[in-house]
Amino acid sequence: MSCPNDNPFAPAPAAPRTDLLTDEPERGAIGSMLFEVAWEVCNQVGGIYQVIRSKAPSMVQRWGDRYLLIGPYDPVKAQLEFEPAPVSGWLARALTILQSEGLSIHHGRWLVSGKPRVLLIDAALTEQRVNELKYRLWEDHSVESPPSDPLYDQVLSFAEGVVRVFDAICRERSMSTGAPSPARRPIVAHFHEWMGGMAIPMLARRKLPIATVFTTHATLLGRYIASSDHDFYERLPRLFHEAEARRFGIRSQHAVERACARASHVFTTVSSITAEECAALLGRSVDAVLPNGLNVERYNLAHDQQRAHAEHKEAIHRFVMGHFFPSYSFDLDKTLYLFSSGRFEPRNKGFDLCLETMARLNAELKAARDGWARGLTVVFFIVSRRPTRSLHPLALEKHGVLEELREVCARITESVGERLFRRAAAGERLRLDSEVDEYWALRYVRTQHAMRSAHPPPVVTHVMADDKHDPVLVHLRELGLFNAEDDPVKVVYHPDFINPANPLWGIEYDQFARGCHLGLFPSAYEPWGYTPLECLAMGIPSVTSDLAGFGRYVMEMFPDHDRWGLKVLRRRGRGFHEAAADLCAYLIDFCRLDRRGRITLRNEVDRRSWEFDWEKLGRAYHAAHDRAAERFCVSHEVDAGLVDLGAS
Repeated sequence: MSCPNDNPFAPAPAAPRTDLLTDEPERGAIGSMLFEVAWEVCNQVGGIYQVIRSKAPSMVQRWGDRYLLIGPYDPVKAQLEFEPAPVSGWLARALTILQSEGLSIHHGRWLVSGKPRVLLIDAALTEQRVNELKYRLWEDHSVESPPSDPLYDQVLSFAEGVVRVFDAICRERSMSTGAPSPARRPIVAHFHEWMGGMAIPMLARRKLPIATVFTTHATLLGRYIASSDHDFYERLPRLFHEAEARRFGIRSQHAVERACARASHVFTTVSSITAEECAALLGRSVDAVLPNGLNVERYNLAHDQQRAHAEHKEAIHRFVMGHFFPSYSFDLDKTLYLFSSGRFEPRNKGFDLCLETMARLNAELKAARDGWARGLTVVFFIVSRRPTRSLHPLALEKHGVLEELREVCARITESVGERLFRRAAAGERLRLDSEVDEYWALRYVRTQHAMRSAHPPPVVTHVMADDKHDPVLVHLRELGLFNAEDDPVKVVYHPDFINPANPLWGIEYDQFARGCHLGLFPSAYEPWGYTPLECLAMGIPSVTSDLAGFGRYVMEMFPDHDRWGLKVLRRRGRGFHEAAADLCAYLIDFCRLDRRGRITLRNEVDRRSWEFDWEKLGRAYHAAHDRAAERFCVSHEVDAGLVDLGAS
């Protein structure tokens, strides 16, 4: 007996939306159905949410309604993300049985592009039942669970719910009339991270007819080590994983991750650099690398990219005027906006390297202020989330005064316009001062005075919960970056997300990013890295590093990347200050570009961004799913007749 195997990299035809009861396989897909299991289905926590959400249309295109996602049920998040929908056939019977057994399953559609089908499991268990599951984990898989860890207990409860769902599905599907042999067309189940994958070793022990794929987006242990130690990848071959897991207090989670890697039919990760971690820390080399893509169409504005950049740059201009102009002013037409953003891991995300580079760039621009850098200003934003008490009172006050000044100017313009037109028609000379109403002239002067401040612009937009020990502020003090008037490089640290509700901005984060000239993401540890990829999709040049999975992928696939707007900074095996010097040199070259040069670069970025669309990168996922089904087929050729669909 053999399994069909069409070319997995051939363009996949659009799949019809079939009812699950028919179980009709699509040409080219070896498995009968695809389930994708993750803690972040309808539950945004981190970057995996973006991966699964953006990839969904590609999966729906190939599998139709035979693609379902499984995640935990959170009633608050479900109100925004989930739309209940009826279900029929043998899947309905399976869910009804589970409901009668006390497991609540919500079936519907995820309110994202593609509207994929989802099953959300309400898997809260009693303490006694959780303890029983912990015992089984130890007895069956040698995984020791922590005695008191609420998140771990939730994940374990979810895993038990996933196993019960698959058990019921396999049982009802096998009894369904016309269902294909499980040994020929197994269900394919793709699990993400240890929080979604804890069910894998449990499923393997039950020998259900399911071909499993496990993807670790970043090894948990690798993330911990890289956050605290330098030269992680140089030390990686010599690390003893059990001792390191004990050092960081994550022995149980690490053990679960290793068990998932060992028990899955196909083990994958998102980049070649993370594959090195997997081999060293999880005890199994990956079978495939699945690079992460985007729905570029969602970000790309085609011919409107340049217009959107100019429009949203005006919003940043308004912020800058409110933040800096009360103390001093500079030429906005000669100002470049650079930014970095992401989870607050200053070393991993490269915030520290960015700040060191800004100090160097500040000195270089000062030295060249009588030459090519005359009048040039660079404003660098760091956007992340930190504990804060409130917005900075001075920043909030001056932004309010700026808005008042805008209103005053608008009223003056409105009143002067008609008078000026009449006098012009009568052939009179231009005398604007005499046309302004005295009340508005006084308001104009008073508001200007209210804008003035004797203090330098703050480097942070909020009152921090711990100003003294915040790593970014500590680093800024060490570097002496205080936004002095004679500093050509200014720094704005924004320890919260940018959104329309923020009174300092009133725009979305994507609009802020579009208004900037360059994104800086020179990570020291980044399994993939969506932020530079999102920049590309919006036509924004950016910097990544060879310690980021995305940077490594670009280096391997696009040798000419530097010429079309994506700089991959070499950090591996190099010192911090050496990397900072290289980044500074690149920024000087960028600052030397004139407006036409920057427009040309954005056009090149826009053109190349389609190389990272899921239509292309999703094919690696299709190949992994087919490979898992093939391996399942082979195992059943060897072990024919040993699968027990009625296992409980």
